[in-house]
Amino acid sequence: MSKYVITYDTGTTGIKTCLIEIDKEIKILASDTAGYSLYVDDECGVKGGAEQDADEWWRAMCVTTKEVFRKAPNITKEQIEGISFCSAMQGLVLVDEDGKCIRRPMTYMDQRATEELKAGIAHGFQIAGADASKLLKCLKYTKAAPLSVKDPVWKYKWVEAHEPENFKKIHKWLDVKEYLILRASGEFVMTTDSAFATLIYDTRKGHEGWCKPLCDMFGVNMNHLPKIMKCTDKVGEITEKAAAELGLAAGTAVYGGGGDASLIGVGAGAVEVGDTHVYSGTSGWVSTVVDTQVVDTGALMAATVGADPEAYNYFGELETSNKCVSWVKDHLALDEIGVYLSHHATPSNSYEDIAVNLYDYLEEVIERAEPGSNGVVFTPWLHGNRCPFEDPNAAGMFFNIKLETGKTELIRSVVEGICFHMRWMLERQDKKKEVHISDAVRFCGGGALGAATCQILADVLQRDVEVVDSPQNIGAVGAAALIAVGTGMIDTIKDVKKLIPAKTVYHPNTDNKAVYDRNYKVFKNLYACNKKNFEILNG
Repeated sequence: MSKYVITYDTGTTGIKTCLIEIDKEIKILASDTAGYSLYVDDECGVKGGAEQDADEWWRAMCVTTKEVFRKAPNITKEQIEGISFCSAMQGLVLVDEDGKCIRRPMTYMDQRATEELKAGIAHGFQIAGADASKLLKCLKYTKAAPLSVKDPVWKYKWVEAHEPENFKKIHKWLDVKEYLILRASGEFVMTTDSAFATLIYDTRKGHEGWCKPLCDMFGVNMNHLPKIMKCTDKVGEITEKAAAELGLAAGTAVYGGGGDASLIGVGAGAVEVGDTHVYSGTSGWVSTVVDTQVVDTGALMAATVGADPEAYNYFGELETSNKCVSWVKDHLALDEIGVYLSHHATPSNSYEDIAVNLYDYLEEVIERAEPGSNGVVFTPWLHGNRCPFEDPNAAGMFFNIKLETGKTELIRSVVEGICFHMRWMLERQDKKKEVHISDAVRFCGGGALGAATCQILADVLQRDVEVVDSPQNIGAVGAAALIAVGTGMIDTIKDVKKLIPAKTVYHPNTDNKAVYDRNYKVFKNLYACNKKNFEILNG
């Protein structure tokens, strides 16, 4: 019997709300999007800052919820079985006892806490840039360590050091979706994957939960940490006040949901041990399902706790992935885009229709250039980088531009650069004996909308690339899958795979291997050759 749910995919620049039917397959009946602001650097009053307004998240959630009912008039609010979430991770949302934000939330992109990182873990005899004794202690309890300036514990410590009055007001430390759960249900909770992402969560069997030894070592007040629940758990019910604002029925079940790194693989059907997926949204990553916790401190990669309690996601992240394509749209392709929009942006076309078709148009532009972009190589580090090297000073560049270089080659090199970075992380994962990369990888996110991009990824990786239906919506599909497990419609998360088959498979073109291998070698050299230059300019 069909069940209807609403899921919220809360990203860096906007929310996508989906009304979904769960039956023999997971089907999106209606969706709507709304954007919100990202405040960086000077807008935060500090270099490296990246913040958002929690009220803007909530308003976007309310507007889009009402809109999906308008688009699916045969479904009523009383038919909604529950709501769930997929969201960006490693944010810092500090709330008081009334559930109100004490300050604007810091996003995963925030990198202001350099001094807190140094003071907290980077003193003494070092391994992988960290104090050896502290690193070993972290690995003992979590099989990971907060080695990035973007890890939330350092943001928390930054508030303590720089905003002591705000720090005194803290009741609970939440992440993005946990704040929305609180706003909807009044419950202060955190799901296991979000708790792990704080890197103060004990993953040892029989000891799962907040880790007192690590909290003591880093100076975290454990009273600030909320109750931990499973991603598939019903964590509360929608309050009367929230119901009125959202347009939902009071008492509707609220499920824990998961972070984007946890659920996008689920929504892509990459749920069994050995399944690998590549995601390209605002940020991007390579993730492989493993059955044991693996860590590579040198590359800042670790097997993270996900939505499935019986598996882990071995994960490497690129801070700006398809965001680089947005940058191209705004700064390199303005003339072509202007011409395109003048012909296609009509009142009858939705924003999403225009966006999808715009990708098709950019794909045509990309295909005008030869593979390898005539030797131009782009580095997609527009907001620093995390894996396989951590450097907030790293930046984007076009390398090897000549008089004959055209704009189409520059645009194509951006897509190739993103794919090169994915290959770099994939190869680093493949070096671990405990990790078995699947022969075919699932490609998802907005970057998977274009056939040319999918083919470039297949050629760069020299692997089959599989794409599911609506690859830009799989976070929402993953969130719906958690409700299916939570309500008993399916037994385990692994059962999701049979509901989400590949729609298209791209096979690698061996004729392009040589040119991509050549450019990839240069791509990897560019960081090592320019590390000092990045430090001089951006340090």
